[in-house]
Amino acid sequence: MEHTHAAIAALALLAHPVSAQIRVSLELVAPTLAESSSVYATGSHPALGNWNPAGLKLEHVAPHTWRATITLDRPTSIEYKFTLGSWDREAADSLGRPLANANARITRDTTLSATIRDWMSGPRPRALNGQVTGALKYHRQVQAEGLAARDLVVWLPPDYERAPDRRYPVLYMLDGQNIFDPATSSFGTDWAIDETVDSLIRGGTIPPLIVVGVNNTSARSAEYLPGGSLSAAHTSFVLRTVKPLIDATYRTRSEAASTWIGGSSAGGIAAFMLVWEHPDVFSRALAFSPAFQAPAGMSTQFDYIQAVKSTPNAPSDARLYIDIGGIGLEDQLRPGIDAMLVALRALGIRDESHLRFLSEPTAEHNELAWRRRFPAALVWLLH
Repeated sequence: MEHTHAAIAALALLAHPVSAQIRVSLELVAPTLAESSSVYATGSHPALGNWNPAGLKLEHVAPHTWRATITLDRPTSIEYKFTLGSWDREAADSLGRPLANANARITRDTTLSATIRDWMSGPRPRALNGQVTGALKYHRQVQAEGLAARDLVVWLPPDYERAPDRRYPVLYMLDGQNIFDPATSSFGTDWAIDETVDSLIRGGTIPPLIVVGVNNTSARSAEYLPGGSLSAAHTSFVLRTVKPLIDATYRTRSEAASTWIGGSSAGGIAAFMLVWEHPDVFSRALAFSPAFQAPAGMSTQFDYIQAVKSTPNAPSDARLYIDIGGIGLEDQLRPGIDAMLVALRALGIRDESHLRFLSEPTAEHNELAWRRRFPAALVWLLH
């Protein structure tokens, strides 16, 4: 599952509607639950509540059996799971650990059945101690006008203390709590960026660099998505608070050519926008599984492809990495990504040295998938 459930709710994209609707019945057998229990399904589609843990209430239809039916406008892949109304009461395995998302490719009327005996009875377990490689520096509760305060987490390269005259390029990463430390990552799996960058530097594959994690808040979608109520304030925060603080505190190479940014999902489009709209500050973007268009029915509507098409002076020197998986939400994001690639190539941004696209059809929309794709993406970005 993605790093915040609310973020996934903002990103469930639907495209290419057809006239015939597809009926999907979700049936749960739960032998250990009382017959009066309230049982819910949730998942990566608006009809499933967009990862609201009480998104779709199931009806009690037989002893220990609950069922609900949704309709889809087109064939699609969905991710889903069952809860008792909150993320503290997810379906679990016999050890009390939350079950992985179920995945289904829906092409016709279907019944999705599950039997679940165990349920969580509290927050997801986390690592007691983080697993961090290298030196992390923390800037706690950095204030921003119009936004909630948040932490910044800075990873320094192995030779930072030994080379006092050296200055370093900087990679900024959104959703910073998910990138270094499993103890702070939303679902206990981090991107292992500290281990990855340390290994690549020590092996001589990439030059030393500083990595800055910019943490998110509960207003993540409003801050990251174009058209979100806090999008402009977040952009200003990154440009006028975060980067000046990092440049003043650490030995950075502050020019745009040495300043890069990345993120995933809503963070992917936010990173892309910062490079596209502010190439004088950021010159390279890593956009993992970005959402370039909003779904029908979403309260915040946006289509950043149109913004790109109408750009009078496209940042032709930018380096843009875009990727996508193929399971669940990844399948729903793909049409917008395909349309963005067409738009970029029409603007002349098509050379491999400026635009890199990767498709991993078997990958899901989660930290583990982005963790797996990050090393090759970073190597491309830095060469």
